[in-house]
Amino acid sequence: MIPIGDANPTRSFPFVNYALLAVNVLAWFWQLGLMQQGAAWVVPGYGMVPSRLTLDPLGEAFTVLSSMFMHGGWAHVGGNMLFLYVFGDNVEDALGHLRYAVFYLIGGVAAAMAQLGTDPGSTIPMVGASGAIAAVLGAYLVLYPRAPVTVLFGFFFLVFPAWLVVGEWFLWQLIMGVGSLGAEGGGVAFFAHIGGFIAGLLGVRPFMAGRHKAEADQWHGWRPPPRRIATSPWRSSRPRPGRWDPWN
Repeated sequence: MIPIGDANPTRSFPFVNYALLAVNVLAWFWQLGLMQQGAAWVVPGYGMVPSRLTLDPLGEAFTVLSSMFMHGGWAHVGGNMLFLYVFGDNVEDALGHLRYAVFYLIGGVAAAMAQLGTDPGSTIPMVGASGAIAAVLGAYLVLYPRAPVTVLFGFFFLVFPAWLVVGEWFLWQLIMGVGSLGAEGGGVAFFAHIGGFIAGLLGVRPFMAGRHKAEADQWHGWRPPPRRIATSPWRSSRPRPGRWDPWN
């Protein structure tokens, strides 16, 4: 299920979310331009490499941040930006602009630490905003579990509650993450997604201190239609009069 929108209005303009979208896209074009010129050092130099970070935490700390704005391909950056666009504006609206920016970055750091913890000796660079965006998804699930989310499901546009859309995404990360344990080689950093999601799930309430989220539309699908009281064809459904009336 690919989310393409939600029926969840905001009270303020999400300029931080748009700024994050812009920075990610600009960083991708910068990265792509250098790689097309033969700069093979870009991803290893600015991606988070667990083995290097383990050996030199202070010297490699900057890669935890820089890796959050790099991507592995067009599909990678496109999918991440779609999720951020759909879900990020409402989380920013709930947390406030500054808190949202801090929340996003902390989510990305938590994601990197989760991936580091699963394989600290890995020499494969980790890049992508997925971990930080996973924290945004975790926050959205807590704040707006029943918000209607429109998804592309095959060739159909369908509407599901946020808890199902986000929950299905997380379950897939969990299954694939467990399956990737012990595997060698590159691939998707599933545990970064899992770590970021859990950080967002647990951290959004403290970040909401003193704030009130906007009321969201509620998904009302999967409900049976209201039952009608069956009436005899020989009897009127109107209330009976207090006394017998030959004209009723």
